[in-house]
Amino acid sequence: MKHDHDFLGANHEANARRTRWVVLLTAAMMVAEIIAGYTTGSMALLADGFHMATHAGALGVAAIAYGYARRHVANPRYSFGTGKVGDLAGFASALILLMVALGIAVESAIRLANPVRVDFGDATLVAIIGLIVNLVSAALLGHGHHHDDHDHHHDHGHGHEHHHHHDNNLRAAYLHVLADALTSVLAIAALLAGRYLGWGWMDPAMGIVGALVIARWSWSLIRDTSAVLLDTADPHLIDEIRDCVEGPGDARIADLHVWRIGPQAHAALVEVACGASAATIRERLRPVHEIAHLTVEIR
Repeated sequence: MKHDHDFLGANHEANARRTRWVVLLTAAMMVAEIIAGYTTGSMALLADGFHMATHAGALGVAAIAYGYARRHVANPRYSFGTGKVGDLAGFASALILLMVALGIAVESAIRLANPVRVDFGDATLVAIIGLIVNLVSAALLGHGHHHDDHDHHHDHGHGHEHHHHHDNNLRAAYLHVLADALTSVLAIAALLAGRYLGWGWMDPAMGIVGALVIARWSWSLIRDTSAVLLDTADPHLIDEIRDCVEGPGDARIADLHVWRIGPQAHAALVEVACGASAATIRERLRPVHEIAHLTVEIR
């Protein structure tokens, strides 16, 4: 019997479209900032433009991942489908985000020790435009992110409430856009303080603050995506499966493996000792909607 191994998220296509639009917006803003930096001689604009280029690259990775996962969803080489391609892309994007944070921190520390002249007027104007682009991008991605990233609370009479369903590819793209928006807000505040209060040190100081926040976001994403890639089990889901199978008292789980195979899908391998038949075990696990691929073995 042939099994369907399409474990992509329910909003895969919509999220892919949102990500492609944001790639275009980010790339356009990147080009505008680099051109403006060259024409005005503003190093701040040039630096932000190349910083945005790294985000455009990461967002491009996210868009490619959506396309790759869809094209190869039926490829038999992928035993459990391509549902985790997005987590792989999210992990790669998180590493890029961490390197961006490190680069911002180092550059800010250098500028704090050796202040440079900043064209506050031009830099503020472009930073405001960049912030608008980032807010539009965040609104596009945020709609899909908050739709996917929610708790599914359900109770099958066993007292368990869970689970988080993340599209980590979309989440990575969302965090890149938020990181850009944050750096734009901090830059605007610092540039205004420098222009009107003479606080030139605010620019690099805000850069360090932004780098720390971005690093925290990227670490959170690295932790979550690596857990999926390493097939870490959800303890709440394991407890629920055990309750469903062993609850009636006529069966005992001898071996159990549960792992994520897509944004909203898990696979489970359940080995049962004594008592109930495989058909009975499957029926008991039917209410556990997180399980998209179930293998039952009777010892």
